[in-house]
Amino acid sequence: MNDIASRLLAIKDQIASLTHQAGRAPDDVQLLAVSKTKPIEAIYAAYQAGQRQFGESYVQEAIPKIQLLQTNPDYADIEWHFIGPLQSNKTKPVAEHFDWVHSVDREKIAQRLNEQRPAHLPALNVCLQINISGEQTKSGINADEVFGLAGIISQFPRLKLRGLMTIAENTDDMNVVRDNFLHMQQLFNQLKSQYPSVDTLSMGMTDDMPLAISCGSTMVRIGTAIFGSREYK
Repeated sequence: MNDIASRLLAIKDQIASLTHQAGRAPDDVQLLAVSKTKPIEAIYAAYQAGQRQFGESYVQEAIPKIQLLQTNPDYADIEWHFIGPLQSNKTKPVAEHFDWVHSVDREKIAQRLNEQRPAHLPALNVCLQINISGEQTKSGINADEVFGLAGIISQFPRLKLRGLMTIAENTDDMNVVRDNFLHMQQLFNQLKSQYPSVDTLSMGMTDDMPLAISCGSTMVRIGTAIFGSREYK
């Protein structure tokens, strides 16, 4: 077993253990393997170990990888998630090549994704990015803007509202992180009660995954713990 396969297995075992501790079903939490800055060989290794959902943050880096893999029938079932900040001039390739976008934070971006989503593809799955900590350096909308933007997106036929995404405050104080995650869980439950399509709370990364799962995350975004710390640019 290669390093990526063994690390992937360890993370999946950890997720299973954490969901059990939280009193949740084993399949409640999905693993998104964050393959940004990683070579295509790393994606091959993770795929061969059973991983199907991959997250990318940089459009120019991601598209060549996606195009290469989409032309190979052996890898046609990969689900591609865009998780980085999205500028309006980059929406077209994202709408054309990704299955999910986790970082929708304004109407203009949503409108462009809706208009640019090819007719032969299913509706693009979207999550609203919430700046739950209120940090100036982070992208996302404020908590009080969630339902207004959700209402707009729900009217776009080429988009499917799936849930919320956040990055917790950059702090060593786990009580602060827990408060962030519990606030997100509350918002998610309110949104889910209004929109039947909402089923995804994308929160938790390598360092705060246990806390995220205990606070209701349904998708964790893990990169370094699977692929290692080396970045390829």
